[in-house]
Amino acid sequence: MSGVWDFFTRTQGRGRLTVTDWLSYAYLLLGFLIILVPVLWLGLNSVKTQFQIESQDLSLLPGDFERVARATVNGPDGREIFVIADLPDWVLNWSDLSAQEQADRDVGAFLADYEGNTLYALRSHLGQVSNAARAVIAAEGLPVWLNRYGALTPSAREAFDLDAVVATLTPEQERLILEYLGVEPYQPNRIVTQALVTAPHPDTGDVLQWAVPNPNATSEFLPGRAVDGSIEGVVRLPRESVVTERNIAPDWGNYIEPLTGTAYGVNVDFATCITNSVLVTVIATLMTLLINSMAAFALSKYTFRGQTFFLVMILATLMVPATITLVGVFKAINATGLSGSIWGVIIPGAATPAGVFLLRQYMLTIPDELLEAARMDSASEWKVYWRIVLPLALPAIAALGILSVIWRWNDLIIPMVAIATNTEAYTIQLCLLEFRGEHISQEHYRLAMTVVSLIPTTLVFVFLQKYITTGIANTGMK
Repeated sequence: MSGVWDFFTRTQGRGRLTVTDWLSYAYLLLGFLIILVPVLWLGLNSVKTQFQIESQDLSLLPGDFERVARATVNGPDGREIFVIADLPDWVLNWSDLSAQEQADRDVGAFLADYEGNTLYALRSHLGQVSNAARAVIAAEGLPVWLNRYGALTPSAREAFDLDAVVATLTPEQERLILEYLGVEPYQPNRIVTQALVTAPHPDTGDVLQWAVPNPNATSEFLPGRAVDGSIEGVVRLPRESVVTERNIAPDWGNYIEPLTGTAYGVNVDFATCITNSVLVTVIATLMTLLINSMAAFALSKYTFRGQTFFLVMILATLMVPATITLVGVFKAINATGLSGSIWGVIIPGAATPAGVFLLRQYMLTIPDELLEAARMDSASEWKVYWRIVLPLALPAIAALGILSVIWRWNDLIIPMVAIATNTEAYTIQLCLLEFRGEHISQEHYRLAMTVVSLIPTTLVFVFLQKYITTGIANTGMK
């Protein structure tokens, strides 16, 4: 640690900071911020709640405002909108709970404490309308066609006398059945969460609690609805008069749920994706090192007809974009029966022209006299390669291995071509695409799993970067 401190406090030796020192420290600070700020932003956003991400909350720290429920209830008297305060978090976040978490909640006991429009809104929000309606149909011996009445066409409904059936029920039972069937005027009731803020009434000056859709809005006025119901309708609140209270609450479920396979709306197991990526990276890297080193050994230590031609052809492939060969790779994978298997990801990129060139340039620095001496001692070509060339080329091989790990771990194109049809073989990069679909977006999961996917390559680069610089720097030495 003292060495680090001595490095950062080092000056030009005059006992005070000069212009050069100030510029050097400013340059180091700028570079540090350029690297740190995006990483810090990603890390903090990865523990934000789904609501905070979807509402495009630009605050740096993870957390949320204290929330209340705004309910919309439809009935014979029209639409009524009101605020329900003091609801538990599991009710407000009901749609985000897994099926098991929802089953563990005693919803019936919770609803027993409410009545009227509040009950109707909560009953719809918690998905209890269909269960309660089926129970009434069975208990009262009502016709079974009620269970399919909502899916019938208007002409098919004319064959059934719905009014005669519901006339035998109590008003509460009648409302429940009509909500279940979606008959006018009983449209689906809704509950959305809004932020709880404090602000004075623009006209009377009375300080009240209000439900506001988004306190971070940039408009001059915020639409607010009184929580206590003392004021009807929406009131325009001056933005500068609104006082909010934010709770710092990291959502660690963004990491736990995908890794345990309990993430809502996600069809892949991220732990399996990590395992597949580890297998692909390790096996492919070993194959790359073996094949590339053997090709580099032949191109650097043997003289044969067409040697220069083969080297030029290998180097020429570096100028061909990967997208140009994508169709050919796809056909080759299908023709060999590797589609849907992780071997379809491993084999196509087993040999890399950049790796061959890197190792060849390093092996040129190995004295030919060592190889000739080994051959004079009756060493086979394999032993020369395995016992002499590989150990001496270890810095370059280590550099290529590290680069191969980074390339394979972050590769997306080949997995999309080879295993897009088999979710069980998905690598980590393909799994990240599954967090956004046509009807659902799970950006909070995607951000968290992006952080997880960056950890292995970051650790490899941080702790093994000296091998990269050493191996690449020595490839041009002769």
